[in-house]
Amino acid sequence: MVKQLFLPLAAVAAFIVLVGLMVQGKIGNFKPIYNPEQNSASQTDSKIVKIDKVEIEVEVAKTDEERKLGLSGRKSLENNAGMLFVLPSNSKPTFWMKDTLIPLDIIWIKDAKIVKIDENVPTQIGANSSDLKLYPAPGVVDFVLEVNAGFSEENSIDTNSIFQMQFDL
Repeated sequence: MVKQLFLPLAAVAAFIVLVGLMVQGKIGNFKPIYNPEQNSASQTDSKIVKIDKVEIEVEVAKTDEERKLGLSGRKSLENNAGMLFVLPSNSKPTFWMKDTLIPLDIIWIKDAKIVKIDENVPTQIGANSSDLKLYPAPGVVDFVLEVNAGFSEENSIDTNSIFQMQFDL
């Protein structure tokens, strides 16, 4: 009787350990989309974009779930890193800083040009959703890029700067 129970229990325990190691990225090719402990753009599928001549390593958020999560919970971003939000056609989104722990520049992009920059957007830790400041798009946009606060000024990025990406979505 003990042998009959031991083998299935051992198999279940081994399965749980293997899944845990995979989720932590210690074995296999599984990489989580979001790791709140990481300090830079995601180690998963990061890409390089350019604004004028400035290269930025970005994590690409193209699903509803990825866009909703955004940079919330991140403790920091590396210099020249950020998140690129790929938007559905004819999007006029509004952003907020819900659960975002670091101040950001929000860069709005349409037809490969920067059309608006919300600079030095502060965190609003602990604010109720109804009290959060909203940052609306200036019109229909293709992408939104979030980078560290002050990045735009430090790199002389302004409206009409040229946005480039050399990868397929």
